[in-house]
Order: sequence, then C-alpha cells, then structure tokens
Amino acid sequence: MKEAIKVPESISLRMGFKRKFSLWEMYRSFVFATRAASKLSKNKKNQLLHPDFIERLQLAVTEVNGCAACSYQHTKMALQQGMSNEEISSFLSGETHFIKPEEAKAILFAQHFADSRGFPKKYAYDAIVTEYGSDKAALILSASQVMIAGNMYGIPFSAFQSRLKGKPFTDSNLFYELGMLVAGIFCLPFAIIQSLLGALVGLPNERFDKSMADDEE
Repeated sequence: MKEAIKVPESISLRMGFKRKFSLWEMYRSFVFATRAASKLSKNKKNQLLHPDFIERLQLAVTEVNGCAACSYQHTKMALQQGMSNEEISSFLSGETHFIKPEEAKAILFAQHFADSRGFPKKYAYDAIVTEYGSDKAALILSASQVMIAGNMYGIPFSAFQSRLKGKPFTDSNLFYELGMLVAGIFCLPFAIIQSLLGALVGLPNERFDKSMADDEE
C-alpha cells in the first residue's frame, strides 16, 4: 500500500513567503534550467547519479526556498521512488537525520545554491568538483538549477492557490501572483532560445560568485 502524501505542517500551513523572487531572477533561472534539464534527462539513461540522490538534492533546494507546490510534487515523486515520508519530511524540514555521509557535501552545496538565490560561491562548487569529479558536480549543479527554476514559478503559484482557498499570504498580492505566473509562461520560450544560443556559441551553463569571503561584495 502506498504511503499518503504528507508534507510538514510548516509548509502545508504556510501563510506567507519564506522567500520571494523577482521576474528577472525567474527568467534567468529558466535560461539555466533549460540546459540543466537536458543533462538530467541524459542522467536517467546512464545514472551517473542515482535518481534518489537527485531527488534529495532537489528536496534540499525546495526546503530553503519554501515552495509548497514543489514540496507536494516532489514528495509524490520521492514516494514513488521508494523514499519514506520520514526521510522526505526530514529533508523538507532542513534536518540532517537521513543525509548519507557520501552525499553530505552535495546536499550542503544544494542548500548553499538555494540560499545564494542561484548565485553560489565558486569555491563551493570547486569543493564538490574535488569531492565528486567534474561530471557528477555538473549534475549536482544541474539538479539545483532545475529545482530553483521550479521554485521561482511554484512560489507565486502556491500563494495563488492559497488565495483561491480563502487564505491569501499576508505578504503577497494578486498582482504579484498573477504577474509572475503569466509572465513566466511568456518568458519561457525566450529563455529557451537564449539558452540554446548560449550552447551554440559555447557559453557555460553556470554563474558563480568568485569572491572568497561570504560577506564580500
């Protein structure tokens, strides 16, 4: 018998944003997510990284950003892959009970990636390249890029869903919610084109903060 889909109450009962993004941030995330999604698709065939590992990375990103819609969808996907509700809830609550030692640095990078709003420190990425190798590190980055793009669209969608249920977010408004949702649909084709053109001219599908200190501008 399949487990029922459960997400932590701190997410399912949320009445405000944990994190809010701009339209420009969402568009930029779509650009990176296009090629990142292609890499993850190829990984399904060669499984350089196990699908459960990918899912745990994306749950970690979602926890930082606090997207209710993404949490629900990825809980469903994780359950289908065989993860338990306890393990999923732990990742969505930011706990460390189920983090495997061999995945710890990757999970920490995914959390840092989300916390930096998709602009991680270069030294943080270099650390996972050293730990996992360049191919696996690229997949870890790609999983984070795809997830944050989903979060940026899913967060206003979650707020709009809550509004329709008569429980609008206290720090939101209808203009922001519908504006992000409609603009996201129109922006996506342009983001895909920009991403493909970038690939054609050899631009890297990454963006790093090369400063060393965490508080450095």
